[in-house]
Amino acid sequence: QVQLVESGGGLVQAGGPLRLSCAASTSIFVINDMGWYRQAPGKQRELVAVITSDGSPKYADSVKGRFTISRDNTKNTLYLQMNSLKPEDTAVYYCAADARRILFTTTTRFWGQGTQVTVSS
Repeated sequence: QVQLVESGGGLVQAGGPLRLSCAASTSIFVINDMGWYRQAPGKQRELVAVITSDGSPKYADSVKGRFTISRDNTKNTLYLQMNSLKPEDTAVYYCAADARRILFTTTTRFWGQGTQVTVSS
């Protein structure tokens, strides 16, 4: 299994920054792509940003230019730097990792427990 633990959520004023972290732990899986998703009340979970194992990022249009995704493979940690936050960014943010067991090819997606981000106007 892959355990993902998010941290860094909280309450912030509009226009402010916040940094999320996601620590991954595993002994028999190889982690490939990692990403951040979010789910606001009454809405479906949506992609925020993803990053490949070699560091190539992709962003949802709604966060381009404001959010930066990064990862430290030596620490198995994923980050999301969020700047210029807006009230509509309020949601539970989930970390996800696509991983495969060593010597196997099937990929499985693992999820963290989520961290609440609330942006006040």
